Parts: sequence; structure tokens; C-alpha cells
Amino acid sequence: MEFFQVVAKRYSHKTAFDSEKKVAEEDLIKIVEAGMAAPSAGNSQSPEFIIINDESVIEELRKISDNVPLNTAPAFIAVLTRPRAREVLDIATECLIADLSASTVQMLLAATALGYCCGWVDGPFVPGDAQAKICEILSVPSDRMVLLVIPVGYPAEAGPRREKKPFEQRASWNQYEVEREAQE
Repeated sequence: MEFFQVVAKRYSHKTAFDSEKKVAEEDLIKIVEAGMAAPSAGNSQSPEFIIINDESVIEELRKISDNVPLNTAPAFIAVLTRPRAREVLDIATECLIADLSASTVQMLLAATALGYCCGWVDGPFVPGDAQAKICEILSVPSDRMVLLVIPVGYPAEAGPRREKKPFEQRASWNQYEVEREAQE
């Protein structure tokens, strides 16, 4: 499927899955590797993943909620972060960040599919004076802020690719067994 068809076709499935049709392990790995390849603030690569395809684990998960997708999906991918995210964010703020992140990643992928180089730049807009300046330049109303900018264009020179942690340091199967680095 062509990239922009994928973007247009993707949606959040909220009804039953065909639990008899299993998801191939190779496909689950590809899906998680796509998540692992995502941009990461300071290259921290903080999200970790648990791929869940063991029927006994899935049955235990199904006892948590009467949510139809949770009760019918043949596989899951749990996305983990540090508890600090919930300690400092209310659910509304968490949703704003999730929405912003998802839309940004889709735009990064779209630009790349069109042959452009792009990036995720947020650091320069953290200080209050820089935020005020960009908001003034862009006529941003006071009830909004610029959280990031995506520079898009053709490269003048080849850019370096940051090294990504190996699969085992970010993902595991059916329970948490991520190989942690010593300094964590």
C-alpha cells in the first residue's frame, strides 16, 4: 500500500477484532521496530515495548476491562514510559501531548515519503522569550503556544543518523524483560 493511502486508511479500531486470525510475529516485530525508529527527544529512546501474543497473558489482560478491542484482539503491544509522565501530567495534558506527537510523526513520515528531509525541533521554543517571539511572528493567539517546528527541505549535505538501541534494550515478549543499560 502506498504511504499516503496508509495515512488515509489508518483509524482507531473500536469494535471487535477477529481473534481467530493471528498476527504474525514478524509483523509484530516490524511494527515495534517502526516505533523504535521514531524521533526521540535528546535521542533518549525512552519508550519501551512489550509484545503480547501469548494466549494466557491475553486472557489475563481481558479480565481488566470490558473494552471490546481489548477483549477480542489476538495480539497487543504495550508501550511503556516512566511513571513521571502520570505524576506530572493530568489526563487532558497527556492527551494533548499524545495528539501532538501522533500528528507530528505522521507529518515526518509524509515528508520523508515525498523525498524531503525533516526534523522535530522543540528546544529553541522552550525559553519564554523565544516562545513569545515566535508567537508574535506567527500571530499565535494567547490561548495557544508553539511547541515545535518541523523544518522540511532537501539536504545540503548528508546528515548523520543517530544510533538506535538494539531491539532487546527496548522490547520484550509477553512480560517485561527489557535489557536495561547500567546507568538507568
